[in-house]
Amino acid sequence: MITLSALNDSPGVRHGFFTRAGGVSDGVFASLNVGFGSGDAPEKVAENRARAMAALDLPADRLVTCFQVHSPEVVVVDQPWSRGDSPRADAMVTRRRGLALGILTADCVPVLFADPDAAVIGAAHAGWRGALNGVIDATLHAMVRLGAVPQRIRAAIGPCIAQRSYEVGPEFPAPFLAAQPGNDDFFAPARRAGHFLFDLPGYVERRLGDRGIGIIQRAPCDTVAEATRFFSYRRACLAGESDYGRGLSAIVLED
Repeated sequence: MITLSALNDSPGVRHGFFTRAGGVSDGVFASLNVGFGSGDAPEKVAENRARAMAALDLPADRLVTCFQVHSPEVVVVDQPWSRGDSPRADAMVTRRRGLALGILTADCVPVLFADPDAAVIGAAHAGWRGALNGVIDATLHAMVRLGAVPQRIRAAIGPCIAQRSYEVGPEFPAPFLAAQPGNDDFFAPARRAGHFLFDLPGYVERRLGDRGIGIIQRAPCDTVAEATRFFSYRRACLAGESDYGRGLSAIVLED
């Protein structure tokens, strides 16, 4: 489990960006796969989730996750829901203590948020579509509605795909450049002509900074390159694997 000082220094808040180690799954899912949407055995996924919650000193049923769809949709969490009732959304916020907001990723950017003074936390899943379409902004707006203040919010950007591993085609930059010309900062030429390397975590960090977030910190990781530590959709595709595991990022307000 990885933690970042931006949130470690937040009183009353616990968090963790979990690696793939420490679980019971095997094969391409080895070992801490928390994705029920994968082809892994559900009982193994449930045990892996329970182990992750134990690391945060919580029972398994205190973890809430969404059915993630690469959207800007945010839900306010007041109580846990059953697996079959998971909302289709990519971010959550809460003032409820003892609930772990969980984000599942395998290259996309997990972002955990906290305003300790207001006792408001949030968690967002930012793939390129969600990031471009405003999932970060929507999460912050939802936190503010619960009493958070942007200048007090601390944001931790977890392990994700790094620019060196994220090659995109010639058509990919267009919607980013149309949204803001300065977004060309996040594209570097790739070895293949007409292709680019995209800095997704850098783009997310700028979106946070543009909204006046007080403290922003990034984990210096690359989920694609670090095969023993993280699950990766892109790495699985490049290797011709039929499926892949999902990693967990979680944050909780202490009781």
